[in-house]
Amino acid sequence: MPTSQDTQPLQLDRSFFADPAALYRDLRDERPVVRATGPNGLRFWMITRYADARAALNDARMTKDPKRIPGSFSSNEDIPEARIIGGSLLHHMLNADPPDHTRLRKLVGRAFTMRAIARLRPRMEEIATELADRMDAAGPTVDLLDHFAFPLPMTVICEILDVPQDRRDEFRAWSNTLLSGSADNERAAAAGAMSAFLADLIAVKSAHPGDDILSDIVRAAEDGDSLSHSEAIAMAFLLLVAGHETTVNLISNGMLALLRNPEQRALLHSNPELIPNAVEEFLRYDGPVNLATIRFTTEPVEFSGTTIPADQFVLISLIGANRDPDRYPDADRLDIERDAAGHLAFGYGIHHCLGAPLARLEGEIAFRTLLTRFPAMALDGEPGPHRESTLIHGLTRLPVRL
Repeated sequence: MPTSQDTQPLQLDRSFFADPAALYRDLRDERPVVRATGPNGLRFWMITRYADARAALNDARMTKDPKRIPGSFSSNEDIPEARIIGGSLLHHMLNADPPDHTRLRKLVGRAFTMRAIARLRPRMEEIATELADRMDAAGPTVDLLDHFAFPLPMTVICEILDVPQDRRDEFRAWSNTLLSGSADNERAAAAGAMSAFLADLIAVKSAHPGDDILSDIVRAAEDGDSLSHSEAIAMAFLLLVAGHETTVNLISNGMLALLRNPEQRALLHSNPELIPNAVEEFLRYDGPVNLATIRFTTEPVEFSGTTIPADQFVLISLIGANRDPDRYPDADRLDIERDAAGHLAFGYGIHHCLGAPLARLEGEIAFRTLLTRFPAMALDGEPGPHRESTLIHGLTRLPVRL
């Protein structure tokens, strides 16, 4: 079978982060499975077509277990994430295979069912209204990221996990650093600070459990099983980071898409019953996750006629897959009436995002609040540059005039 080993690896640079869909458009046609190098030096294979991506996300021949990764390379220097972050934050269910994944997901899954999340709606609506009031007072121009898109999901997930309010800005800074192209020493410092903070938080919950999900996670037990201290820290890290990063960028990317497509915005404003469907289209059209978290081939695997050898990193492009015209006709057009079912913004298979119901509900409440309170909102200059992250697809600022 052919491979792409004889071609020069694709270098993902600043232009890629600004408009990944443009690169994916060319790759889907010409090199749907390609070797690439990320901004931190990680070398991997990248999959960009929808059919391949959906299959790869659920392929047992590609492991998620981080313990298997270092021994498969000549040096840990080949693995920036493992070198910088270490094991303290990496050993959560998103990086686990069955049976560990099954066990970990079962222990925390009850806290994130649709029924459990639905009970949070009144408080989410209250938070969104408070933030809109503050925006109104701060106007007429604000950064939508700072005033709404970040504080809404961050407040929600921190209240769910009972994270002290005076530490939330620190957590945002650590998260942004870890998920960006920052220097290794900066990311290592952020990882260390976050790990220490979470260890202290877990210790408090162990000694003095409260009526919050993090306390439930610490004391979670199923069939005599429970989370170890290190597993609880890694799980808290996953839930805090994933619990706000996805929704921050769903809100900001979706609002930017609406502001740049006034006819779609007018349609949504006139037909608010379309908001849940519009959220799915925002996730498909300009989703919050660029390349899914890392996988590792345990044997050769073939996609679109190209064989990826064993012992290779693989990253799957969720944005590229969701813009594939073979799956979604006229895929580069925003259409809030489109049937976007089957999009891969939350992944697929056993690692499908546990927090998807939370992100969807937050997105629905966010867009309903913003469209109702600020019907004349407009861009106030160019949005800030996109974050330089292969994982997160989001803006650094979104200036708007209310």
